[in-house]
This record gives sequence, C-alpha cells and structure tokens, in this order.
Amino acid sequence: MQKKQKPDRFEYMTQTPVPSLILRLAVPTMISMLVTAIYNTADTFFVGRIPENATQATAAVGLVFPLMSFIQACGFFFGHGSGNYLSRMLGAGKKQEASEMASTGFALALITGVTVAVLGNIFIHPLVRFLASEDVSAEALEMTGQYARIILIGAPFMMCQFVVNNQLRFQGSAIYAMIGLVSGAVINMFVDPLLILGFGMGVRGAAIATVFGQIISFSILLYGSTRGENIRLHFKNIRINKHYVLQIVNGGAPSLLRQGLAAVSTMLLNRAAGQFGGDAAIAGMSVTTRVLMLLVSALIGFGQGFQPVCSFNYGANLKHRVKEGYRFCVKWGTICLTAIAAACFFFAPQIISLFRNDPAVIAVGQVALRCQACVLPLNGVIVMTNMMLQSVGKGVKASLLASARSGLFFIPAILILPLFFGLTGVEISQTVSDVCAFALSVPLAVSELKKY
Repeated sequence: MQKKQKPDRFEYMTQTPVPSLILRLAVPTMISMLVTAIYNTADTFFVGRIPENATQATAAVGLVFPLMSFIQACGFFFGHGSGNYLSRMLGAGKKQEASEMASTGFALALITGVTVAVLGNIFIHPLVRFLASEDVSAEALEMTGQYARIILIGAPFMMCQFVVNNQLRFQGSAIYAMIGLVSGAVINMFVDPLLILGFGMGVRGAAIATVFGQIISFSILLYGSTRGENIRLHFKNIRINKHYVLQIVNGGAPSLLRQGLAAVSTMLLNRAAGQFGGDAAIAGMSVTTRVLMLLVSALIGFGQGFQPVCSFNYGANLKHRVKEGYRFCVKWGTICLTAIAAACFFFAPQIISLFRNDPAVIAVGQVALRCQACVLPLNGVIVMTNMMLQSVGKGVKASLLASARSGLFFIPAILILPLFFGLTGVEISQTVSDVCAFALSVPLAVSELKKY
C-alpha cells in the first residue's frame, strides 16, 4: 500500500479548515507565551522571598522591566517585520525574497542588540536614574543597577531569539518555536531559586538566570531554523537595503510601538507609583503588571496562531479565510478572558500575596488588579484586531491601534489621573486606557473586514 504523501506547506496553510489550523498553530504558541510569561514573572516571585529588603528587590525588578520591554520591543520589531513579509512571500511562492528577508531581519537585530548592550553598560548610572523616580530608596536604586547591568549583556540574545521565534511561527513551524522558548524558560525557572536563594545572589542571581535562559532559547531556536522546510539563515542572503528595511518597518512598527510604548508607560507608572506610594506602591503595581502579562499571554499566543494563517492566506488572496479566522479568535478569546477576569476579581488579594506578602504591597496591588479585571475581556477585540491589521500589511492602522493601549490613551491617563485621584489614579489608569483602546479597535476592524 502506497504511503500517503504529506501535504506541502502551501496546501496545509490554505486548505486546512481555519479553526483547526489556528488551533494547531496556536496551542504551541500559547504554551510558549504562558511559559515565557511565567519565566518573566519568576524573578518577581523569587526576589520577593529574599530575607532582607524583599520589597526593594521587587521594586528593582519592576524598575528594570521597562528596559526589558524595550529590548523585547526591538526583537518583536525585527521578528514581526521580517516574519510578516516572508510569510506573505511564501504564500505568493517567492521563496528567495523570503530567505533574504529572514537573514536581513536577523542581522539587523544582532547589530541593534550589541549596540544596546554596549551603550547601556557604558551609561548605566544615567539609565538607572532615568528608570527610577526621586522617591525610590537608595537600596532599591542600587539593586536596579545590579539587575540592569546583567540584563543588558543578554540584549543581543533576547532580540535575536524573538526574531528567529517569530520567523519560525510565520512559516507555520510553531512547534520548533515553542520548544525554543519553553526550554530557556524552564531552565530559568530552575536556576532562579538556586542563584537567588541558594547562593544568596539576590537580584544579580535573578538577572544571571534570565540571561542564561535567553542564551539557551536562542541556541535551540537557531537550530530549529535549520530543520525541515524552514528557511535557513545565511550571511550571503543579507540585504540591508531600502526595500527590506521599509518592509520591516511596515510590518514591525506596530510591535515596536506596542512593546516600546509599554516600556515608556511602565516607566511612567513606576514614577507615579513611587511619587504617591513609595517602594511598596512600585512593588504592588509591578506585581499587578506581571500578573496581567501572564494572563494576557495566553491570548497573545492564541493570536499568534492566527497571524501566520492571516498573512499566508492574505498573500494567497484567500481573504475569506482571514475573516473567518478573525471572528473565531475574537469569539473564543473573549469567552476565556471573561472567565479569567472573574477569578482575578474575586481572588485579587490572594494572587498579589503570592508574590509579596506585605500588607502595603497587597493594598495597592489588589485594587489595581480588580480594576483591570473589569475590562480584561475587551482585550479579545483589541489584540486580535491589531494582529489582523499587522499581518495583512496595514501598517498605519495597526500602528495606531498598537500605540493606543500603552501610549495614546495610557500616557495621558497616568499623567493626569494621579493629579486628581492620587494613588487611586495610578491604579485605574490602565483600566481607562483599555476602554478607550476598545472603542478605537471596533471601527478599525469593521472598516477592514468590509473589504473581504
């Protein structure tokens, strides 16, 4: 009996039923995002158990989070920018253009990562002062510098791992992408308590564990890019020219804005929290931010399963499949977020206390978490609309929406609301921003879907 031939990538991406295809690609990315979010939260969890100055250590990790968000933003910029384009080229049958984009996106990320690592460590003291507010204690400030120095060393690996991960996803190789991210994350979670508590290295141990995990992820992802039908990265395929740079900007700008503005907003959040509540408020808002990041990560993973389906079928001119996938993701994303939001609202104090059992930290964190839980279901529409617009090459619309939640609406909220409501204004700023971002996403989605 003749063995059934495995369908090629084009047939698989364009003929598999849309819900089934999205789930096949989404499950690995959801696992990747969840484990990565846990990995990003591990530092906050374990430094909160340091015997002395735990609140200051938790605040320090929170203060460096904007820097990590910026590094990730650059990685997503090059990864989504190159990944969106190469996926559309594969859908159109243009493999050489896809190969050149993959190598070019990787090269630009490596150059940027090395630059950030070098300049960041040279100007570490001004950088730490920039990240912190005047109300931060001397202990928290010193720990921030210790943590930031080591994180910066890992910048090239962090950026490049996000590039390779996203390029694999956009080729439909979600399993390889998942294995790479999960491996590094699991190693980090095992090394974290060993270095932080076992060897008493505190925040330095947390940073070393994070960078070590990133190096492992990068190595495994790079190996994954050489397997199967995946595009190989070659020096000879690097084309740093106007065409490819503009395509990366068009496809990656929404991610850069989304992640970059998240870095700016987190820094402003830390400053406002420090001004109105000191180290405890910074720690409380830091824990809330990490918890929400963990909760939304599954939704983002679900959306990342939709993105290659969206871009590949758009490139193949099968726009009805794009529309079907969007509706499927919005429906189930909203249902799941509603259930998660209810749990967060009722168990907010217990969730915050898992990270830092300090009454002052819990008092701030539980209010912020409950406020954000009330609007969490709106993210189903916000995130999926942004991912759809980005994947089909609508860079301007996608960039506008990407900048909304953490920039266009959040920055004015965090600058204005605390002036009238004090610490409560800090706690509700993200809630107000999410409502406004939802109001913007609906007309953007409707205007695009009408064309299909």
